[in-house]
Amino acid sequence: MIAIQFDHFGGPEVLQPVELAAPVPGPGEVLLTVEAAGVNFADTHQTDGSYLGADALPYVPGSEVVARTPDGRRVLARVSHGYAEQVTAKESALLEIPEDLGAAEALALMVQGLTAWHLLRTSARLRAGETVVVHSAAGGVGSLAVQLAREFGAGRVLAQVSSPDKERLVLDLGADAVVSYPLQEKADVVLDAVGGELFDLALDSLASFGRLVSYGSAARTGFTPVDPARLGRLNAAVVGFWLRPTLAAPGAVDGPLEELFGLVADGRLKPVAGGSYPLTEARRAHEDMLARRTVGKVVLVP
Repeated sequence: MIAIQFDHFGGPEVLQPVELAAPVPGPGEVLLTVEAAGVNFADTHQTDGSYLGADALPYVPGSEVVARTPDGRRVLARVSHGYAEQVTAKESALLEIPEDLGAAEALALMVQGLTAWHLLRTSARLRAGETVVVHSAAGGVGSLAVQLAREFGAGRVLAQVSSPDKERLVLDLGADAVVSYPLQEKADVVLDAVGGELFDLALDSLASFGRLVSYGSAARTGFTPVDPARLGRLNAAVVGFWLRPTLAAPGAVDGPLEELFGLVADGRLKPVAGGSYPLTEARRAHEDMLARRTVGKVVLVP
């Protein structure tokens, strides 16, 4: 089978198509034939070594697929090594999905959908009427967070994006306005996947008892020091979020996914299908994502 693998850390250029033997299912697992594999920004961190140790090499990235079981069921699954024509997954973790639901839309609800749900519900503990600012609002997580913030009762939803095309997209998704810093109004909640200077500007823009939720470091500028005295003066909180350990918490997956799929079925949540790339062009998908040329959910198709 064809898979995408890297044997040393670096940029998108290290991603190479290779021929590998099909994986062998272990106890309680099933072999899946991949229809589409999701691409997440975290995959770029795996590729450059931010997430992985050298002892993990060579490595096939990818954490989610839409695929077929041997008996023909169409499923959404969390996996390891998803950039491949075939993968294995726990039978107990498979979620059957409708035939008429696009693969990109379904995949958007897994990593990005669960992230957006937990950012607002679990980390920010959003309250009705609050003002929410979403950074990278046209991306996979951001485009869902804009819609979910409104669905969960936000009074105003403000978006931060990097281009006019993305401005139009987030306004169509229901954002009240596109903003830049300094903000004209203080925010109760800011969702930040960028870090660096944007994190600093957002922190100074929080209302009293505001929450800045940090869930990524796309700026790749390293850690931003946070002075406890500064937090005290601002009367604000910084909350960190990482999806991977969250998935192990009781009720962290099934309930939120059920709600997300229900919102899609009711037409109240519209996942944004972004670019679709051939599996063998994973390098180009990463290049476009890092250059901010993508929106919504990016997928690789074998």
